[in-house]
Amino acid sequence: MGNREIFYNNIGLPSPFPLGIEIERAEGIYMYAPDGKRYIDLVSGVAVSNVGHCHPKVVEAVKAQVEKYMHLMVYGEIIQSPQTLFAELLTSLLPETLNCVYYVNSGNEATDGAVKLAKRFTGRFELCAFKNSYHGSGQGAMSFLGNESLKRNFRPLTPGTTFLDYNDFAAIEKITTRHAAVIVEPIQGEAGVIVPKEGFLQSLRQRCNDTGTQLIFDEIQTGFGRTGSLFYFQQEEVVPDILCCAKAMGGGMPLGAFIASKTMMQCLTENPVLGHITTFGGHPVSCAAALAQLQLLLDENIIPTVSAKGELFRKLLKNHPAIKEIRGKGLLLAAEMHSETQCTQLLEQLTQNGVITDPFIFNTNAFRIAPPLNITEEEVEEVVLKIKFQ
Repeated sequence: MGNREIFYNNIGLPSPFPLGIEIERAEGIYMYAPDGKRYIDLVSGVAVSNVGHCHPKVVEAVKAQVEKYMHLMVYGEIIQSPQTLFAELLTSLLPETLNCVYYVNSGNEATDGAVKLAKRFTGRFELCAFKNSYHGSGQGAMSFLGNESLKRNFRPLTPGTTFLDYNDFAAIEKITTRHAAVIVEPIQGEAGVIVPKEGFLQSLRQRCNDTGTQLIFDEIQTGFGRTGSLFYFQQEEVVPDILCCAKAMGGGMPLGAFIASKTMMQCLTENPVLGHITTFGGHPVSCAAALAQLQLLLDENIIPTVSAKGELFRKLLKNHPAIKEIRGKGLLLAAEMHSETQCTQLLEQLTQNGVITDPFIFNTNAFRIAPPLNITEEEVEEVVLKIKFQ
């Protein structure tokens, strides 16, 4: 059998209608099929490849680490320089209260770990989350996922979550002293890139202060420069108690983390010991790639260019007759169309024309514009021409 037959016969697929495109290699914003056809990646592996595919400096860091060592021991037992160097650099760029990194493998694990930490720290078990939020698809993360259609067939889930309407100031009053944490995407991703109203995150922060509730920001999709700052909360000047990150964190390698104060994180070390544990979290090869990726973002001043590139997309697409609205920040954009059918047809045509993008899980009228952050202005114009001529 060829790769296509093996793909459909021997690999578990999350959807009955996968793209089914075979990719042989990838570089920058482009992916290449075995026959040489070139595809522009407007998804970035779902906000993973922020410095593009196979950036030479990330590849070099991976190769160098592989030659030293790969997996050694369960994370948290042996001092490994890729972990320590990356944690040192990352926390130096964050507020003082976010000074301790707990490495995991993915965003799903990061949100699960963050919620466990909040429960352990507060001694409470109830949560608040938001409708149309997405925090992962494990049993824990699914319990505070804000859409019933994705989880109804997997119940029962963990009880005790109150779901609020995002951007509803009155709903914030439902947060009480019963709640261990509020978990929120500062910009809702799979809802179709819903940006917070002015003052909403500030009001959320104040309510959490008043009730002793821990504020968890899920910046798994918005982190590492995607919105024009290292993390979106820095634009809003609202500091969470716990920060979740993953996706672009590993520079293309699997890596996630939840970040809090050292004082809070120590809750996981006793009563019981091993309060949270992971075999592969903080894998040294992933951490080496992460360090290279973050250093690239800083050294090459990529993040300060992101907002202007996002504005260029908006400017060039603003008169597209099929696009009703473009929302978002930086290079996390949603192009909303007039109907799901129209969006589906456009995406099919784009794929045929060498552009890969996708609809949002909870908003199938809109498609994603989230290319690698080091896309050039000329490449932005190339993408827009392909969208315009569908």
